[in-house]
Amino acid sequence: MIEWLSWLELAVAVPAGLLCIAVGLAGRRPADLTMGATALVGALLVVQVVVSLLAPVFGNAPSGSLLEFWVYLVTAVLIPPLAIIWGLVDRTRWSTVTLGVAVLAVAVMLYRMQQIWFVQVA
Repeated sequence: MIEWLSWLELAVAVPAGLLCIAVGLAGRRPADLTMGATALVGALLVVQVVVSLLAPVFGNAPSGSLLEFWVYLVTAVLIPPLAIIWGLVDRTRWSTVTLGVAVLAVAVMLYRMQQIWFVQVA
């Protein structure tokens, strides 16, 4: 995990989640904007997977549990595509809110992954 990348992911995920929630509460159904924001968070998570695979090889090992980190990461990678599928199946304003909640959940998980990688003592 690279610290600046994790902060970038958080800087994208939090506004994207808040945007989706605001748009959903305004009564709009899932559209390109909300689906795209969720997909962007998902794409950044795929980049994080690649970086996390390569980081220990280059001497950047986590300070906490590697298993716990990967459980968080794999779960976080699954959330955006599942939320997008939900938004495509259920075309109501509440599915837009669901996209926002899913992306904010990913943001919380990213913050926890950052703690596991950088802060904990092994």
